[in-house]
Amino acid sequence: MKLSDIDLNLFVVFDAIYTEGNLTRAGEIIGITQPAVSNSLARLRNVFDDPLFVRTAEGMVPTPVAQNIVGPVRQALGLIRSSVQESEVFDPVASDKRFRISMTDLSQSIVLPFLFGRIKREAPSVAIDCYQVRRRDLNIELASGNLDLAVDIPLTPDPQIRQAPLFAHPHVCVIRNNHGTVKNELTTDLYLDLGHIHISSRRGGLGHVDLALGKMGKRRHIALRTQHYLATPELVSRTDLALTVPRIFADFLVAQYPVRYLELPFAVPDLETHLYWHESTDQDQANRWLREIILALPAKLPWK
Repeated sequence: MKLSDIDLNLFVVFDAIYTEGNLTRAGEIIGITQPAVSNSLARLRNVFDDPLFVRTAEGMVPTPVAQNIVGPVRQALGLIRSSVQESEVFDPVASDKRFRISMTDLSQSIVLPFLFGRIKREAPSVAIDCYQVRRRDLNIELASGNLDLAVDIPLTPDPQIRQAPLFAHPHVCVIRNNHGTVKNELTTDLYLDLGHIHISSRRGGLGHVDLALGKMGKRRHIALRTQHYLATPELVSRTDLALTVPRIFADFLVAQYPVRYLELPFAVPDLETHLYWHESTDQDQANRWLREIILALPAKLPWK
């Protein structure tokens, strides 16, 4: 069979099925119906004279033939996307593009106001959709084009995902200005005597601070657990609860609320934040423009 006899869109479907392991989700990613995905898979099976994917309780599992061709298929699709993107001229002033970015609650509260302000000055008609995608879905969402960029903690490396470091901030302990117990110095014993607010998107489990204390054989009392950073300012400014957060958020709080922060009396790893994008958008002018703006933000924020 000659290449001219094959619909190259079939390989887009193949990549989506391989990524999702589900025909319905593959269709949703590329914008076609499940029957259309099934029809494309049938045509692919005829081309390769192989089932390519076998239905199991865990989903559509690739056959050895599918496993052998997925690398070259993805490389070819990436080259095609890059070629198309390189030919597209991006003019920020004239563009009405809508970018989709995944950010954590912390990144949205700190970065988004300054990011959007910079964008509106350079590209008044550009729009932003900002929401948080589950970390296990980030690579798939970036690969499918449902996301343009993601700002998150260091993730498991993926050869198709590009990344660049954005922030690295130490943790500090935030308390209200007129705290009833803590004055100007914080010891480990005093820290452990306090009630603490813990921020986590999960229902349970330990954070960086608790893991660090655990290595010391210590444990703090978490009086309140919340999923959102922006739920904490009023709480910490009105009570004697302590809030251990990255310094960038602590600086944000000090600038707007009657609170202060102290250095931790024990070592906790810095919170690292990275910017992520898919390799297929490496040369995309619009994506590159927005990446450059985001990567320049740390030097422009009023708190660092």
